[in-house]
Amino acid sequence: MSAATVRFADIDAAAQRISGLVRVTPTIKVGASGEAVAPGGELILKLDCLQPSGSFKIRGASNTVASLSAAQLQRGLITASGGNHGMAVAYAASRQGAPAVIYLPTSTPARKIAQLAKLGADVVVEGAVWDDANAAALARAAAAGLSYVHPFADPRVIAGQGTAALEFLAQAPDLDVLLISIGGGGLIAGAALAAKSIRPQMRVIGIEPEGAATLFESRRAGHPVQLTSITTTAGSLAPRQSTATNFELIEAHVDDIVLVTDADMKAAACWLWDELGIAAEMAAAAGIAALQRGLIKDLQGASIGVLVCGAGIDGLSPAGQD
Repeated sequence: MSAATVRFADIDAAAQRISGLVRVTPTIKVGASGEAVAPGGELILKLDCLQPSGSFKIRGASNTVASLSAAQLQRGLITASGGNHGMAVAYAASRQGAPAVIYLPTSTPARKIAQLAKLGADVVVEGAVWDDANAAALARAAAAGLSYVHPFADPRVIAGQGTAALEFLAQAPDLDVLLISIGGGGLIAGAALAAKSIRPQMRVIGIEPEGAATLFESRRAGHPVQLTSITTTAGSLAPRQSTATNFELIEAHVDDIVLVTDADMKAAACWLWDELGIAAEMAAAAGIAALQRGLIKDLQGASIGVLVCGAGIDGLSPAGQD
């Protein structure tokens, strides 16, 4: 696959396909008074943490499931996930009456495993990190003839995730800067493509954890690299490697990638809860963390958008688990 496999027209088509299957999530204008915004500017949050299944992932999962044939749905779907993508696939599959198998790494919070079981998914916990769980899921998909749904490299998933930015810019058309958390890169690949297609002068900046700097290191190397280890506790931002599909889209449309620590993300998640009553997972607070640390430059008077991409309480828990 290459970046040419995903076009703005694919995102526009995905928005029409998933209309009624996902929520049009609200935005909140925080204003200039909060500590997470530059003087004279404004901070606008898009709350995709309010989606069914608790994250933006429902967009890509719904677009993919809606693209499958009746025979494929009957055979069932399979994926590997740090939690959020699995929830989205299980939810989208259940709405179509299709069986779903979700492979999870051992780092997945027990609460998400229980939620997946409630959705009727066949849950398998295998491997220390997502990459290990994914290898097992791919093997079972091949053996059982199941439709595999990649969490970040499938063009249908990337197009679906891109609808978040499409929707955000319809609600806040004058955004100057868009901050997006990076895990495998599906969200930022689709969102950056959509944002730059609509508003080319906008800056799109990705935020990764220092303990899983997959795309940061790939960009520095000039090609996708595999990390030797993962140390972040933000499980939904923790694949060891992205793919050429995501990397090419990110290279083409993302202006910069900055790194934050787990402590930064926890502090930002606490700020979202204390200031706004928003229970966001650590991964979803990464954009706020970058602002609070002063990692984004030239923000005087800017309109700054942050996609709060997933719900959770891991940032509020002393153990770092929800």
